[in-house]
Amino acid sequence: MAAGSALPAWFGEESRSYAATARPLSPNDKPNIGLVGCGGQGRYDTTLAAKFATVVAVCDVDSKHAEEASKQFNGAKIYKDFRKLLERDDIHAIINGTPDHWHTLINLAAMKAGKDVYSEKPLTLTIEEGKRLVAVARQTGRILQTGSQQRSDARFRLACELARNGRLGKLRQVITSLPAGPRKGPFSAAAVPPELDWDFWQGQTALVPYVRERCHGTFRYWWDYSGGTMTDWGAHHNDIALWGLGLERSGPVTIEGKPLVEMIPGGYTASAEYRVAYTYANGVAHTCQSTSGNGPDGSVRGTPKPGELLHGVRFEGTEGWIFVTRGKIEASKAELLVEPLAPGALRLRVSDNHMGNFFECIRSRKQPICDPEIGHRSVSVCHLGVIAIRLGRKLRWNPEKEEFVGDTEAGKWLARQQRKPWTYDMV
Repeated sequence: MAAGSALPAWFGEESRSYAATARPLSPNDKPNIGLVGCGGQGRYDTTLAAKFATVVAVCDVDSKHAEEASKQFNGAKIYKDFRKLLERDDIHAIINGTPDHWHTLINLAAMKAGKDVYSEKPLTLTIEEGKRLVAVARQTGRILQTGSQQRSDARFRLACELARNGRLGKLRQVITSLPAGPRKGPFSAAAVPPELDWDFWQGQTALVPYVRERCHGTFRYWWDYSGGTMTDWGAHHNDIALWGLGLERSGPVTIEGKPLVEMIPGGYTASAEYRVAYTYANGVAHTCQSTSGNGPDGSVRGTPKPGELLHGVRFEGTEGWIFVTRGKIEASKAELLVEPLAPGALRLRVSDNHMGNFFECIRSRKQPICDPEIGHRSVSVCHLGVIAIRLGRKLRWNPEKEEFVGDTEAGKWLARQQRKPWTYDMV
């Protein structure tokens, strides 16, 4: 087995020749940006964006988060309602760091207001949202980069190039291992913190009493607002699986899923441990499974069970396998990695800085490395997995029409009822 963090010399040399060079920004060339969603991830993204742009506004329904962000970004003007921020003609783009259930409404409003968007992943809460988002991006011509930053990591690109060029022989299977989610509860209702507009935060979802664990850093472990680690880490690793299969604008044809543990009544609702089996029209099988060897943040915990993979993506073919995760790529045989690809081999688009790619595309008006359709299709695989887990049976899917085949009950899960006034009409 060949393993390590270093990339083969041939790949680095060739990647430099394929990389697009961004035009240097002059002091007068910096776009103005606003941050919507001032939690930890939003502020982290905006710290990266501030290397390319000037942060002039921040927005959050939690006044403490907004105040902290304003202090961090040189006194940027504070807003509570993102629509007021979008009214500013001097803002060219936004960073959307809100919880998943707010991504689409804000992204739609921003593009309709003439702003480009860097949106955190997962791009949407439902597949129907993604279809709307792709349509509006095309209609408006705005740039939307999905924050699936593994597309801008050379190790993941190398694994996908090798898989797509037949280095593993005929591909048989892809395994995406995702960190297991938390299994905790029951939780108690509490008084809403004075700095938080709980009604606005809940947005399109059903109005429920405030529970601290529903909000901020742990929102994603509730079906109401997200899909657990399936849509969190799955939006990263399943994206790479599709890229390596050459199906990043398509999807599976069957899905079968099941939860592996029962959740605690009154606690987190998104399945903590699960297994989903997909098949694609080309015959490749794809297993997406939780791994107890990683905690929700990706950190290693305990000892993995025998044969259990830590989180990452494994491509398996008739000639061997390649496993890739953050900071590491390994293969069943050293030569799978170290032998250069032949002249004329398929090469994938190069981006070595995900945020930099976004700002490069703001100037060039070319589509980013993770454009709206790619982001939509990647998270659609995750949404399909969530639906299969919740229904507990095999589903058939038409990736061209983006609909279930002969299954009215499953079709009801493609969209969600939106609570007024937080509907598409508001944007």
